[in-house]
Amino acid sequence: MGDQAEALLAGRAAIINVWRPIAHVARDWPLAIADARSVKARDLIASDLIFRHRKGEIYTLAHDPEQRWLYIPDLPPDEAILIKCWDSDPSVARFAPHTAFEDPTTPPGTLPRESIEFRTIAFFD
Repeated sequence: MGDQAEALLAGRAAIINVWRPIAHVARDWPLAIADARSVKARDLIASDLIFRHRKGEIYTLAHDPEQRWLYIPDLPPDEAILIKCWDSDPSVARFAPHTAFEDPTTPPGTLPRESIEFRTIAFFD
């Protein structure tokens, strides 16, 4: 962000992933998203991502039967889901854990899921 980086990072920022199917509906191994209001801080487990030139961090999630999970079956390629993965403001939902899951109702012969996910950064005034 060049000369704007310090000013932007001094305010509120959020990482928002955009996820969508490509080629056909996402019926096989659909995406599930946790309701952030049902995820307790103790459920989040910091995990390192080790790359050749840097180290990053993500959260994995411990199971809690009080967590609520949602998914959209048969999401078509012309629709997308926005997932807020991180927010610098501690007064709002900060993380939305998400994963794919094996859906036992998936019909035999369903095409394997093909999807794409990319990250965006939002800066707030």
